[in-house]
Amino acid sequence: MEFNRGVMHGPWLPIYGTGGVLVLILLNKFRDKPVLEFISIIIVCGIVEYFTSYYLEIAHNGDKWWDYSGYFLNLNGRICAEGLLVFGLGGMAAVYALAPMLDNLIKKINTKVVITVSIILVTIFAVDNIYSSKYPNKGDGITHYKFDMQLNRLI
Repeated sequence: MEFNRGVMHGPWLPIYGTGGVLVLILLNKFRDKPVLEFISIIIVCGIVEYFTSYYLEIAHNGDKWWDYSGYFLNLNGRICAEGLLVFGLGGMAAVYALAPMLDNLIKKINTKVVITVSIILVTIFAVDNIYSSKYPNKGDGITHYKFDMQLNRLI
């Protein structure tokens, strides 16, 4: 059974969107230096993930939406090397392939359609955000974890 891992109830994980937008905006100057871009993506994503974890834990009475305590090179269970490497690779794919492809695709769609769909999605997102701030998505597989002794990881 799949669970929505996020704090919100809808099909979005704002931490990924925030990280993606920050990478696209803040790191634009590194596009012609892929190694520096990769390292910078890891740093930006690490900061976003660490402080999001910290904020959620404080705002929601100690509940955790993720815990990397059993992972190699973790920092307070909030971030880990494995996750940051995945974000680095994903960020590179987003910067050099996904974002340009989506940009070209969106340019082909009628502006009124783009604006209408955007307004609808932002409205639904805002309602979910308001609702989730009072009633966050919690429970098994979201904020309650089991430790697998054989894998030596939280599941």
